[in-house]
Amino acid sequence: MVYNRHNMKRLFTSLFLVAPAVLGFAQNVDVQPLPSVSQPLSQPAQLQSVAGQPQNGATHASAAAVQALRFGYLSYDSVMHRMPDYAVARHNIKSLKENYDAEMKRVEDEFNTKYEFFLQDQRSLAPSILQKRQAELQELMEKNLAFKEKATQLLKQAEAEALAPIRKKVDAAIGQVGERLGLAFVLNTDNNAAPWLNPSLGEDVTEAVLRAAE
Repeated sequence: MVYNRHNMKRLFTSLFLVAPAVLGFAQNVDVQPLPSVSQPLSQPAQLQSVAGQPQNGATHASAAAVQALRFGYLSYDSVMHRMPDYAVARHNIKSLKENYDAEMKRVEDEFNTKYEFFLQDQRSLAPSILQKRQAELQELMEKNLAFKEKATQLLKQAEAEALAPIRKKVDAAIGQVGERLGLAFVLNTDNNAAPWLNPSLGEDVTEAVLRAAE
């Protein structure tokens, strides 16, 4: 559109008539200022305060659970030694050990005797015989060491097999006593595992376990 003098006059006249109405409308509008970036929002702060409040119900429940916690304690070795079958098992293990000890002493004495003869005769022996005697002594010594190691292993195995049924019976008795008394666990005090126990929370279950294991 080409603006001439006539058109410009009509445009200024229209703006003059509309301006008062626009100004009046602007005065009636309540414009709220935008929040400052540096000011934190109120809602997250409220959420943070709610989240930071302690849960009193959960705290009281945890404290009550700790106060209600009870446990038992005993010396496992002491209970084992007082079991009726323990003495029998120990007697059998002792007898087996004596047999192995006697056999190891016999082969050791045999080696010592042959070694003494070798020392006495080595200067008069021919080189081939000397080497033969040395090989015999070396073989005998290796066999004796192998037998001693094997005997130790067999003795430990026999001890474990003899005590296994007794341990199983004691473990079952401990479980029965713990369930009957409502204990959280039963502590083994051997090897100074618990130098001190609170008597208001713990209970000595030695006699109860021995009765249950009968």
